[in-house]
Amino acid sequence: MKMRKVLSMILAAAMVLGMVVCAGAQQAKADGESGSITLGIWPEDTQTEAIAVHENTYVPAFNELHPDVEAIPAYYKYSPDTYVALATAGNAPTVFESWYTEPEKLIRNGLVKDITDILEERGWLDVMSPAIRDLLSDEDGRVYGMPRDAYSLGLMINIPLFEQAGLVNEDGSVKYPTTWDEVYEYSKIIREKTGVAGFCMQASDAGGGWHWSNIAWNFGATLCIPNEDGTYTSNLNTPEAIAAMEWVQKMVADKCVTDDPTQENWGTGFDRIGTSTAAMYIAANDAVDQPSYRGMNADEFFLAPMPAGPGGHFTLMGGTPYFFSPDATDEEVNWALDYLEIMGKSPEVTDAARDGWIADAQYRQDAGIPVIPAFPAWTGAVVDEQNKIIEEYSNVDMSLWQAYYDFSKEEGALRTEEPGDTQTMYSILNGVLQAICADPANVDIPALMEQANADYQAVLDAM
Repeated sequence: MKMRKVLSMILAAAMVLGMVVCAGAQQAKADGESGSITLGIWPEDTQTEAIAVHENTYVPAFNELHPDVEAIPAYYKYSPDTYVALATAGNAPTVFESWYTEPEKLIRNGLVKDITDILEERGWLDVMSPAIRDLLSDEDGRVYGMPRDAYSLGLMINIPLFEQAGLVNEDGSVKYPTTWDEVYEYSKIIREKTGVAGFCMQASDAGGGWHWSNIAWNFGATLCIPNEDGTYTSNLNTPEAIAAMEWVQKMVADKCVTDDPTQENWGTGFDRIGTSTAAMYIAANDAVDQPSYRGMNADEFFLAPMPAGPGGHFTLMGGTPYFFSPDATDEEVNWALDYLEIMGKSPEVTDAARDGWIADAQYRQDAGIPVIPAFPAWTGAVVDEQNKIIEEYSNVDMSLWQAYYDFSKEEGALRTEEPGDTQTMYSILNGVLQAICADPANVDIPALMEQANADYQAVLDAM
């Protein structure tokens, strides 16, 4: 019932957003122009409701603005294996979605279009988040994409369990861990005081390696090194990476984690938080609805910053950027940007966009989902307007969440996923995590990481 309501509200918001006719772009019908754009952002065939929004709302609004420009559906799910061939053959969609792991290699190989001047003319360049702008830029500061959305990882905290364990400050607020050593210490206290796990660690699939890599960064590890010739060197067997695995060993041996991490995946982590069977879990702002779907009230949990380690303080930034075909003309890119603006995916503030933001905030409030700010993909007026609505509908103590947002703005705090074949690397690393879980007392971590390094180098060499 709840998911049906989610879908209906999302679609309602999308319909409202779609009624905008480019408030920040060209307001009048363009004369003397003709052509087409291919939309690699088109929903998959099975997403009939989303397709209907495009066909009945976005496309008509675009046609009103550009009567002689055809918006052609061309759904494309980005893959490094397919995109290179498309782009080199001149068949890439005008606009498409990718990942924040891809900009460096797409830009370096000339596979996406430089849109710096176009964004600057629209006034969008200066309001893009500096961190995201850097990710989408080459070494000369030229920009090749724009954000659809973004997130950063943090530490999800179950407030009742921390309170039961006595982990509170003098003012009664939760005393959350700020280092990985404190995660260990607090987990032991929570196990002793409440009988449940302090920390839920994934180790059932590649998600285990994904979460662990962020821990490893804070121990000082860099897991894959790009070479000048376009190849990569595996770097999994360093003292820093080994130290991060030894932290895991200590957590497992001292029962600081759930009973069997090899059965924990992305979804079960939220089960643990939402049912108060674990007090901490690595998560992001785009998934704060998950504990709510499991029955937890919005004011019973929050996101704290990713803990620091002996090697620094970093967190993963992920999400989705838009890129444009290297063969697209400036005019075609502008048409595509108009389409994105109609979708509400731009920094422009319109009445229709406000209505959509209000509808979303109202739904979250009604459903008991935390009404919190989006990750700051843009700056300026659009953020100010969104935050006004967030403040009006807020259902949480934002003082608990503020440190998470403040950390995401710190220079150098945000990192993207490691280069190379990242998903395979995560799977290899998860194998090490599983070996530790199986026998934490006798496991030989340096030997396991040496083998993992060799295995991953073989994968990189075959790319």
